[in-house]
Amino acid sequence: MGKPIGLATTRLGALPMPLPDLIEIQPLLQPVRAAVKVPGSKSITNRALVLAALSEGMTTLTGALWSEDTQVMVQCLQTLGFTIHVQLDPEEHSNRTIQVHGLGGHFPPSNRQEPCDLFVGNAGTAARFLSAMLCLGQGTYRLHGVPRMHERPQSPLFEALRELGYRIDSPNNKLPATIHGSGPRSNSCRVSTIESSQFASALLLCALIGRWKVEILGFNPEESPYITMTSSLIKSFRIRGGEFQIEPDASSGSYFWGAGHLLHPPSNITVQKWPDSGWQIDADLPNYLPLPSSLSRADQLGDAIMTAIVLGPFAEHPTTFTNLGRLRVQECERVQALRTELAKCGAKIQEIGDTLIIHPSPLHGATIETYHDHRMAMCFGMLGLKVPGIKIQNPSCVKKTFPDFFAKLAVSPPQGLGATLLNGATGQTLSTAELIAD
Repeated sequence: MGKPIGLATTRLGALPMPLPDLIEIQPLLQPVRAAVKVPGSKSITNRALVLAALSEGMTTLTGALWSEDTQVMVQCLQTLGFTIHVQLDPEEHSNRTIQVHGLGGHFPPSNRQEPCDLFVGNAGTAARFLSAMLCLGQGTYRLHGVPRMHERPQSPLFEALRELGYRIDSPNNKLPATIHGSGPRSNSCRVSTIESSQFASALLLCALIGRWKVEILGFNPEESPYITMTSSLIKSFRIRGGEFQIEPDASSGSYFWGAGHLLHPPSNITVQKWPDSGWQIDADLPNYLPLPSSLSRADQLGDAIMTAIVLGPFAEHPTTFTNLGRLRVQECERVQALRTELAKCGAKIQEIGDTLIIHPSPLHGATIETYHDHRMAMCFGMLGLKVPGIKIQNPSCVKKTFPDFFAKLAVSPPQGLGATLLNGATGQTLSTAELIAD
């Protein structure tokens, strides 16, 4: 059985070193012309891994993201007995070519007497998608993660799986949970996506093999872009193996479009191979720069609305960001985190329900708490390219989706932005090798 592999060296040939606990980004003072590559989509990679495992024969995923969230998915599938081979991508540090040997909806045989223990970290996609997939197995599985993952909602998904006839043991309808797989069951269920669209995506990914009929309560394609992504991916996926190309991650690319907006003119920063499939709602971010007077998390942007929120103080008018409720139950309480950290930098910001109103504000440097949230680190890393004195605590949290994000800021143009990043404690300039969060 293939094992996941790590990157032994950086592209510069030096051994990677851990990121310091505190880094400082120096503003870019000279014009930059760059066309940056970003790694593959996390959302598509983890969906494709499930579909590949449920398919028949060998599926090769190219351009697949290799980060904490996708690694835990691969490791869980391997623990279940699926054969998976992982190869380096010569063009992108945080990508891999992943080969998955699917068994046509069956699970590899197992002689386990105890529940199969599966750790998902803080990966919401892995936690939700595996919850549904494990019901198709024949055995008992214990699914758990880090403390924050144990706080995140699972109840609507668990209730839907119980409606289908499966036994899910969880005292509070969250992780940790014990799932009793009993194979496909021809049945129907209903699921709410108020707290997370991943509940519906999890069921849809497994519905063909499971013979499930899934009703999504209140489903509106324009307001559920990640469910639409799942449906489109299922239609495009080959159920009998083959090759599938993962497109770049639009959420990860949003920080470079944001940097280009902050620094233009005179800089010109773009992202290579920008997705045009229509699968990723965050691919629309460039269409909202400069910022309009209002933006909604419901139907205009996904995670990239955090990027837009951090750009808010630079708009020429107050900007209202609405429908932010789901941000509160993700990697951290993101609405509160964004309000707190932007206010540290001098932003004038109001929180009214699940809405933030940001007024044009002069910003200054501050030490940013990331709350172990990769997107907080990257949003404020982008801000540091414009505002002097931005220091990022726990920058290594970017390994969740974009391990070489800070290295991309430092690499010379046109592949990177050529920024200088310092060890926040010593003031020493950090090399590219020291900026990778492996």
